[in-house]
Amino acid sequence: MSAKNSEVRDFLVTRRAKITPEQAGLSHYGGNRRVPGLRREEVAMLAGVSADYYTRVEKGNLAGVSDSVLDAIAGALQLDEAERVYLFDLARAANATGRPQNASGQRRRPPQRVRPVVHQILDSMTTTAAFIRNGRLDILATNLLGRALYSPVFDSPTRPSGATPPNLARFGFLDPAAHDYFPDYDKSCHTSVAILRTEAGRDPHNRDLTDLVGELCTRSEDFRVRWAAHDVRLHRTGTKSFRHPVVGELTLNFEAMDLTADAGLTLTAYAAAPDTPSAERLQLLSTWAATEGLVSARD
Repeated sequence: MSAKNSEVRDFLVTRRAKITPEQAGLSHYGGNRRVPGLRREEVAMLAGVSADYYTRVEKGNLAGVSDSVLDAIAGALQLDEAERVYLFDLARAANATGRPQNASGQRRRPPQRVRPVVHQILDSMTTTAAFIRNGRLDILATNLLGRALYSPVFDSPTRPSGATPPNLARFGFLDPAAHDYFPDYDKSCHTSVAILRTEAGRDPHNRDLTDLVGELCTRSEDFRVRWAAHDVRLHRTGTKSFRHPVVGELTLNFEAMDLTADAGLTLTAYAAAPDTPSAERLQLLSTWAATEGLVSARD
């Protein structure tokens, strides 16, 4: 079985393992069950396809599978939006034509650059911490406050050299300082892995992403276990907490926005609720950045 077929199989197997017969409206299908969640035959029945056909799909044979069948399978497995997008990305990769760039089908991407106008927009956001990242969680650019907020990531020994963009996943799993920096460390790690898994579905032939995942699987048992869970996520909005070594704990609201003119790049902006301790500390962080002579990061 190819690596890509294995990705499909493992994703679908882990999804149906999460759905109980009761959740699927099949409570009368109880009894002695040898597998967690739904059986293949039950998923097939709920999706309106034959058991043999679904078995073929679950073995990774997505080539030629129609969107309507994928929709039916997604509905049967009660996939959320991120999981549905990931399933369709896997199918798109299975149906892609063209010769791979090398024997493994992987290829290096040219370095992603942040356009001058985006840098200008970042720098104009003086009261929010903002940064640009790519799909493998490299920080490519920040404004001044974003550079200050993520100073532990920029200063981390997990960053191979000053010319290498700091990487949030590498910091989270390989630097012990991440346990203090992220008060909800488990949630932060789960989010990082889910974003990387989502990106792997969107851009399966990205050698740089594959290399990062391989490095983290080799060096971190925690990452390897989380990666095997096949969880995915669309990271768009929410609240994130930090324990900054200079100003202490910050609870910030964030919005993550894809740059539609720059495929694969995301702008994330953090703001504190008005009249809160976090708002005061964010202002203090801005003062500290100016005192330390920090500058916004450039790719």
